[in-house]
Amino acid sequence: VQLQASGGGLVQAGGSLRLSCAASGFTSDYYAIGWFRQAPGKEREGVSCISSSAGNTYYTDSVKGRFIISRDNAKNTVYLQMNNLKPEDTAVYYCARSKGCHLSMADFDAWGQGTLVTVSS
Repeated sequence: VQLQASGGGLVQAGGSLRLSCAASGFTSDYYAIGWFRQAPGKEREGVSCISSSAGNTYYTDSVKGRFIISRDNAKNTVYLQMNNLKPEDTAVYYCARSKGCHLSMADFDAWGQGTLVTVSS
């Protein structure tokens, strides 16, 4: 089981990035995929989640209207399109899998290695 997050980088405030989470070693169609982030000195928090069928999506309040989660099950990949980025979005972003879709870390049993997003002001 492997989840590989990529797409992070340095961007100016107001800019955009698209993160990818590539799944391998399991049938990703059966799992919800969540994105989490951890800023320096802060606890990890849930950012967004997409259900296995992509029928349901969830966002934490601070990213609603700016981030869009999507998935391509044919490519075993989940994306997080991040628009209008703010300095407070700076964090390491992780993807993880779960049977159920929600924004708490409970039940997410496999995690990617993280990709760093830095937003400059």
